[in-house]
Amino acid sequence: MYRAIRFLVIISFCLGCYSSLQAQEFEPNYVETKVPEYVLPDVLKSATGKLVGNRKEWERSRRNEILTLLEDNIYGQMPTVYDSIRYAIASENKMSMQGRAHLKEILIEVFNHGKSVKINLVLFVPNNARKPVPAFVLINNRSKDNMDPARDIKSNFWPAEVVIDAGYAIAAFHVDDLAPDHKDLFINGVLELYPEQLKADNGMRAIGAWAWGASRVMDYLEKDSLIEKDKVVVVGHSRGGKASLWAAAQDERFAICVTNCSGNTGAALSRRKFGERIAVINTAFPHWFNNNYKAFNNKEDLLPVDQHMLIALIAPRPVYATSASEDLWADPKGTFLCLKNAEPVFSLYGLKSLLPEEPPPIDKPIIQSPIAYHNRAGKHDLTLYDWKSFIKFADYHFKPGYK
Repeated sequence: MYRAIRFLVIISFCLGCYSSLQAQEFEPNYVETKVPEYVLPDVLKSATGKLVGNRKEWERSRRNEILTLLEDNIYGQMPTVYDSIRYAIASENKMSMQGRAHLKEILIEVFNHGKSVKINLVLFVPNNARKPVPAFVLINNRSKDNMDPARDIKSNFWPAEVVIDAGYAIAAFHVDDLAPDHKDLFINGVLELYPEQLKADNGMRAIGAWAWGASRVMDYLEKDSLIEKDKVVVVGHSRGGKASLWAAAQDERFAICVTNCSGNTGAALSRRKFGERIAVINTAFPHWFNNNYKAFNNKEDLLPVDQHMLIALIAPRPVYATSASEDLWADPKGTFLCLKNAEPVFSLYGLKSLLPEEPPPIDKPIIQSPIAYHNRAGKHDLTLYDWKSFIKFADYHFKPGYK
């Protein structure tokens, strides 16, 4: 009874528009002994049955094969061609945060077929650091107040001051600029530039649009002399964490990927059928993923991929996935196992994962590893604890001599 009630609370919070009758049709499994037996697709076995034995074979064939499978069956195509892109400084304050940071509000406008989409980027760069500096970029799926450039509103969801004091630039853009998170309104944005995607069963939808937007932000950061362009970290929480993974898989310019409490179709294995399920996502959020994905509602075992293969696409670049102890909906153990099953691809690059065989205790992060993980005490959220861990992860990979 408790599980059913908790599910109703989650659905009501996320949707607001679904009837309780519809919600009661699904009761999530939160019992580990009820996880069914499953067999994951072999990340190193090609469609022809050949096993990949080295990084050249991975990069030449298997990686692209998996990327196409994910595009066609889940996330949709990723358009890469547009007519033009323009950058304009909408506002600037070189002495923001009491002189600690240089604030830029940048308008990124992308044009295609006579239409445009505008991305509003908020960027802070530390003033006391040697330039250029590494940067964190958040795909913000919460309130725009979290990225208040005036800093009248401060939030641990985007603790800009903490990141600045650690010597990193920090940027954020809001998902609504690319595709409003609404089943009818998501077409207003990037998809106006690519209307053909809406007609295709494997076409891009909202999650893909947000990932596309992260790449357009990367286009700008490459040109900003204050930013160390080969040290940019893409970060996302929940549905934004699904998008950060897809952005990093598609765009190898992102040096590190962080996905926080991203759950099903993020960094948790679908075949475990634990917590959130594919059918629930596709029913509640039909605008997130492509039409083909709906064929796998309650048929996870028929998917030609699972989420460990998405993690593998980011190799050899470091990946940090997180969970929260009270967030069983997002399957903490399934997230850890997803990372573990991506390890063979990192091994092709001579990178040894230091993840243990079993999930680590709560609040005991595994950071000094190419694949990192923690399960934070608490609820589904992006917190200061998470951000401080991400900074340590970036320090480890970006700063020689880190201890």
